[in-house]
Amino acid sequence: METELVWLRGELRLADNPLLDIAPSVSERLVVFVIDEALLDGTSADGVAGIGARRLRFLWQCLKELRGTLLKKGSDLLVAVDEPVSLVARLAEQYQVTRVVASEAAGGDDQLERLARCLPRQCRLERRGTGTLWTSQTLPMTLDEVPASWSAFRRRLGEASPRSHSRPAPATQPAWPERAPRGLPSLQRLSREADALNDVPDSAGLAFVGGEAPAWQRLDDVVWESDLLATYQQTRNGLIGAGFSSRLSPWLALGCVSATQVLEALREWEDRRGANASSRHFYHELLWREYFHWVARQEGKALFGDPPSSPGQAFECWRLGATGQPLIDAAMRELSVSGWLSNRARQLVASYLVHDLGEDWRHGAAWFERCLIDHDVANNWGNWKYIAGVGRNAKPRIFDIDEQSRRYDPDERYVRHWKEVSLQPSSYEALGH
Repeated sequence: METELVWLRGELRLADNPLLDIAPSVSERLVVFVIDEALLDGTSADGVAGIGARRLRFLWQCLKELRGTLLKKGSDLLVAVDEPVSLVARLAEQYQVTRVVASEAAGGDDQLERLARCLPRQCRLERRGTGTLWTSQTLPMTLDEVPASWSAFRRRLGEASPRSHSRPAPATQPAWPERAPRGLPSLQRLSREADALNDVPDSAGLAFVGGEAPAWQRLDDVVWESDLLATYQQTRNGLIGAGFSSRLSPWLALGCVSATQVLEALREWEDRRGANASSRHFYHELLWREYFHWVARQEGKALFGDPPSSPGQAFECWRLGATGQPLIDAAMRELSVSGWLSNRARQLVASYLVHDLGEDWRHGAAWFERCLIDHDVANNWGNWKYIAGVGRNAKPRIFDIDEQSRRYDPDERYVRHWKEVSLQPSSYEALGH
């Protein structure tokens, strides 16, 4: 019988999670999530991002709920603050692990490459695809054949359909190894700023609470309670309120719900109600996500570009919400307070930073990485490159902010709202006050 270690780097759910499939030969299993100590120090690999209090709070909630779920299944979860590769390698050696299971990451995967060299001789590393609708085996093209644009990607998919039936959660989990560490640190220990936050920073928005159960509650509301799929095409470009878009991205990014589970709910709605322009557009949004994930795997480290020079004063004004452009400043205030922005607002602030202020897109991507509770490497960095017009699709996306303000915030309701919202202590910290 074998001892297995599952290294979670997302995928924070039990149902439809290939990482938690149970092989007959596995009798014991460690389930591990490592918070990179460099992130809590305020830096990351690019030297800029770190992790903001709002994003850390959402992550911690996801981990806390997953641990409760695993305990009910006879297992547990170890959440540690450390250098991830070093800790996983030490645990594998100390507990005579015969297999480490981890997901394939976007944008190159130095961690798994380093881990493969560090593992003890008796231990093998197994990579499993998670998070996408297709796997590398079912995608109807090779990785090298992923085209330069989303439109071409969609055409290349043709009539191919991804798996749309999710797998239920396993009834049990393998036993936890005797004397192995377990548990997670308190949020206060990780960050007093994150612990002091509440979950409803915006009275006009949505309470983002991490975990698999809140993810399913939101999915049920989007599909059945609010009937958003009937009107999504008309409302998706909204700026204020809880119901103009799905707002599923935080739970998708942390893997509390899988893309397949979302697609399954969409198909069930269409079976009952009939497909329409809005439901088809919602599916296209899932394909955009899919496209960026495969592009990120294809590009590897090139996704992030070369290290940029130091940001200028214009970047500081942008991140502080002090540009003097009302719509941009309102959006940056929303980002700092809530950790979330609508797709429309993300496009506008990115375009403004790059094309109006002339700052490097990589600084914007790194700031989003720090702040967004739904940060997803592939989607965040891919979308910033898309707006900037660099890399595979060299056509810049430039928005006229005044025209966009008249079109999407004609009565300045969004701007006025974010002038009135009080900043919490960690929001001041995020804004640099």
